[in-house]
Amino acid sequence: MKSDYVKYLKGTTTIGVVCSDGVVIGGDTRATMGNIIANSESRKVFKIDNNLGITIAGAVGDAQEIIRILKAQNEIYKMNEGRPLSPKSAISLLSIIFQQNKMMPYMVANLVAGLDGDDSQLYSIDPFGGVTEESKFASVGSGSETALGYIEDAYKKGMTTKDAVKVVAKALSIAMRRDSATGDGMIVAAITKSGYTEYSGKDVEKVVAAK
Repeated sequence: MKSDYVKYLKGTTTIGVVCSDGVVIGGDTRATMGNIIANSESRKVFKIDNNLGITIAGAVGDAQEIIRILKAQNEIYKMNEGRPLSPKSAISLLSIIFQQNKMMPYMVANLVAGLDGDDSQLYSIDPFGGVTEESKFASVGSGSETALGYIEDAYKKGMTTKDAVKVVAKALSIAMRRDSATGDGMIVAAITKSGYTEYSGKDVEKVVAAK
């Protein structure tokens, strides 16, 4: 069972990059079931609030439940505190949830990204609640090795979200060419003080083509 679980969990490519003015996250839109392409318009990048986003890899039902929980908890937090969850608070909440379900884990792996004031934050979390704070970039999924090979070279300390959107889109396109479980389209989002801005389809193409 474990080998099947791991194989299914890895069938995607999601990326996060820390920038001087925020964070950029992205993912492809292909959903697979073994060797079958089950859906070509599967969303793997989600807005939780203007300062906070999350990427998902893994079982669709579990991923949707995690998104519902996080959005609900964010709304409760805003009512009580007058501000949205920070990325650190969001990842701490997910870690508790995953730790409490170790015997029947959520079949997902996530990147949580966003801003806490001026602080750009990116975290990765495994299905058992293990959290890693990422200071530069991270990638999850079967195409992650290919994507990271490009990002490792393209990443520049202090890069802006405008530049990082291009890097993430390029890394995803490379992963699509080399990983059969990654493909069809992509969604890339930049989180800055101006809010949450999402690019998909021709919008991504325009950003990549822009000088």
